[in-house]
Amino acid sequence: MHIPLDYETLRLIWWVLLGVLLIGFALTDGYDLGVASLLPFVARRDEERRQVINAIAPHWEGHQVWLILGGGAIFAAWPFVYAVSFSGFYLAMFLVLASLILRPVSFKYRSKHADPAWRSRWDMALFVGGFVPALVFGVAVGNVLTGAPFRFDSDLRMTYEGSLLGLFTPFTLLAGLLSVAMLMMHGAAWLAVKIEDGPVLERARRFGRGAAMATIVLFALGGVMIAKGAMGMRLDGVVDAAGPSNPLMSASVGAPGGWLANYGAHPWMLIAPIAGLVGPLVAMAGIGMRRGWLNLAGSAAAIKGIIATVGLSMFPFILPSSIDPRSSLTVWNASSSHLTLFIMLIVTCVFLPVVLAYTAWVMKMLAGRITLGEVRSNPDFY
Repeated sequence: MHIPLDYETLRLIWWVLLGVLLIGFALTDGYDLGVASLLPFVARRDEERRQVINAIAPHWEGHQVWLILGGGAIFAAWPFVYAVSFSGFYLAMFLVLASLILRPVSFKYRSKHADPAWRSRWDMALFVGGFVPALVFGVAVGNVLTGAPFRFDSDLRMTYEGSLLGLFTPFTLLAGLLSVAMLMMHGAAWLAVKIEDGPVLERARRFGRGAAMATIVLFALGGVMIAKGAMGMRLDGVVDAAGPSNPLMSASVGAPGGWLANYGAHPWMLIAPIAGLVGPLVAMAGIGMRRGWLNLAGSAAAIKGIIATVGLSMFPFILPSSIDPRSSLTVWNASSSHLTLFIMLIVTCVFLPVVLAYTAWVMKMLAGRITLGEVRSNPDFY
């Protein structure tokens, strides 16, 4: 079968697509997680909590598509990455899934009984379902930057030498807190365009401003820790970008501060960290001007910049090994076959526009602000 795109190009396309899917998840389900994390702080009375909950209730199920697409892309395009991450981070992923399961249960059950204590418990479960995934996703990214403790033997059998508690280090916890702050900022920005003016919105603006400031500080501090720490790798020797997928055929070595090297070689990449720092400032400007869409645009720009910064800093690495640099997984040594990447690209070109069109249609159909009056009178609201 003749494949019009060469192997190297397909690998680059799928690396970009993986980043697009991760950003898509953070932009959509990210504000769901952020709103759930803000729930105990911005809503005090039951009707206020219902107002906040119904700001995300119509959308959150559809946003899970991006999480599924991201996992599917890793499975189909980067099987070595899938094998290592889904095996080594199994307990962390179980924690995330258990927390995410609390969301649909909380949505469905909190309104089944009018008892305040009953609803308070489910509201706390909804908070956990937002805060814990946001934290663990950030911790996972921190572990990707520091490297995971795995190695391959000569038969490409993977051994993982880490533990659940080993995932939580000062740097990875900082990455987790950055994720929480970033998504809280995004959640507050969503509330700014989705609920009416009132006490809840004022609290959301206040917390959104604090979350934006925390995002800037934590993002900058993370960059300083990477620059001064021993984080980073580089490929050693000649790299065959179109060679077979075998992690042991390319040599990688540790390079302290190496995650910053790409910015010197390709200055245009600085757009990403600049967006990560400027985006929260735009969000705060939107809060001060009471322009909800400017607030949301700033938080979205920050999310794109921060996630892109991770990918661009590490390129061509996808998942480095902290105990055996030679086993590190890169764009060039961890992908599926040439034919598999091409077939999956065709499938993606067909179905991704459908997902985008459906998401845009839902957003248009469900546009408008949630008012306390609707909460009191609409029988379809949670």
